[in-house]
Amino acid sequence: MGKVQDETIAALAADFGGDLIKPDEPTYDEARQVWNGMIDRRPALIARPTGSADVIAAVTYAREQGLLIAVRGGAHSAAGHGSCDDGVVLDLSRMKGVHVDLARRTARAAGGVQWGEYDRETQAFGLHTPGGRITTTGVGGFTVGGGYGWTSPKFGLTCDNLISADMVTGNGELVTASETENEDLFWGLRGGGSNFGVVTSFEFRLHELGPLILGGMLLFPLEQGEQAMAAYREVLEDAPDELSTAAAMVTAPPEQFVPEHLRGRPVLGFLVSYAGDPQEGAKVVAPLKAAGPAVDLVGPMPYRVLQAMIDPMAPPGLRSYWRGLHLKGMSDDVVETFLRFPTEGLGPLSFLIIFQHGGAVSRVPDDAMAFSHRAATFMAHPVAAWDSPADDERHIAWVKDVTDAFEPVLTGGVYLNFMTELDRVQRGYSPEKWDRLVALKERYDPDNLFRFNQNIAYEPAGAAA
Repeated sequence: MGKVQDETIAALAADFGGDLIKPDEPTYDEARQVWNGMIDRRPALIARPTGSADVIAAVTYAREQGLLIAVRGGAHSAAGHGSCDDGVVLDLSRMKGVHVDLARRTARAAGGVQWGEYDRETQAFGLHTPGGRITTTGVGGFTVGGGYGWTSPKFGLTCDNLISADMVTGNGELVTASETENEDLFWGLRGGGSNFGVVTSFEFRLHELGPLILGGMLLFPLEQGEQAMAAYREVLEDAPDELSTAAAMVTAPPEQFVPEHLRGRPVLGFLVSYAGDPQEGAKVVAPLKAAGPAVDLVGPMPYRVLQAMIDPMAPPGLRSYWRGLHLKGMSDDVVETFLRFPTEGLGPLSFLIIFQHGGAVSRVPDDAMAFSHRAATFMAHPVAAWDSPADDERHIAWVKDVTDAFEPVLTGGVYLNFMTELDRVQRGYSPEKWDRLVALKERYDPDNLFRFNQNIAYEPAGAAA
C-alpha cells in the first residue's frame, strides 16, 4: 500500500474501536479467507468494527477514498460477496450479542451474530426464530435474502419475523427501518439483500419451540429410490405446517451409524423436522420410516441438535458452487429428474437436495415485502463441493446439468441466497418489484457502494465497475 493510503488508514484508526488489518500484517491471510475456497481475494484493508460508530467510520472512509466495500457476516456467500480485491472488507465478526426480551417475545441480534449463537441464546428460554440450517451462517445476509429455515412452513421466513433493523446507508447515515419508520426501506430489506447498506442490528419475533422436537435423517440405498420417494410423497400429502422435510442425493459418510456396504456410496437421504409434539410428528412420518431405510436417525432431539445436523456437510475452505431453483411441485417428472442425479464421481460433500417449503411462507401476500416466489412449495438446491482447482469444470458442469434437467419443472424464479451469477438476479423478482428496488437503491446507496451482493443493477453516473 502506498504512503497516502497508510496515512488515511492512520486517520481512520484514530477513532476506530475495532481492528484494522492491512496486507503486511501477520493475521491478514487468515482474516481474508471466506467460506468458499474458490474465492481468493486480496482487500486493501479489513475493518472489524465493534459497533455502529465503527461501521459509519469505515463506510465513510471507503466512500471518500473511492474504494470498493464488501460486507462480511458469516462469510457463507457462495459467490464470495464477503470479500473484494483492492477495497475494504467490513468484517462484522466482532459485532456480537443477542438480547432476549421475554415480555415482548422478541430478540435483538447484532450484525455479526451467527445462527448457532442466536439459537443458543433463544433456546435457553424455549424460544426461536426460523433460521439458517448451518449454525455458522450469518444472521445478516441470511435474513435480508429471505431466509428459509426448518420451521418456516410453521412460522414463516426469517425476514417474515423481522420487526426492525438498524442500518448504515451508503451515505454513512444510521437509520431504523420498521413497519412504522422508513417503511419503504423495511419493505426492501426483507428480500432485497444487502443492496442498501450495512445492517448493524436486527430485531426478531420469537416463537415457542422445543427444546425437544422430532427431527433427524433417514438413508436408503439407491435401489430403493422409487419406493422411498413414493413413501415420501405420501407423507407430504396434506402434511401439517409443523412438518418440514428435504430429500437429498448424497454420499453416505464413513460413520459407524452407516452400514459398511453403503459408506462412501451415493444414497438417497431424507431430513425431517416436526415443530410440534414429537409423538404427533412420529405418526406423520411413519410411512417414510415404514419404507425400510438402511439408516433411521429420526426421533426426539433438541432443536439446536437439528440445527447443527448438516454442519458436517458444509466445512469452510472447500471449493463450492450452487444454485437455488423454485419447483412447480413434487410431480412425477420432478421425482424422475431428481433420481437421475446421484453424487457418483463428485466430491463426497456434494449433494442435490429438494427442500419442502410452503405453509406459512406461502400465505404471506407477495407484495408485502421484496422477497418473492412464495407460491413455490419446493426448491431444488444442487451443491457441488470439492478440493482441487483441477476439478472445477467437472463440478460446475454438474450443477449446470442439474439446472438444465429441471428446467421444464421450474417456476422460473430463483432463491437469491443460493445463487452465484449476477445475470440471474432479476429472476428473483417481478418487474414491478425490481423497479421499486431500483428506486430504493438510488435513495439509500446512490453510488452503488454496496455492490458485492445480489446487486440491483442500478449504475449511477461515474460509478466504478
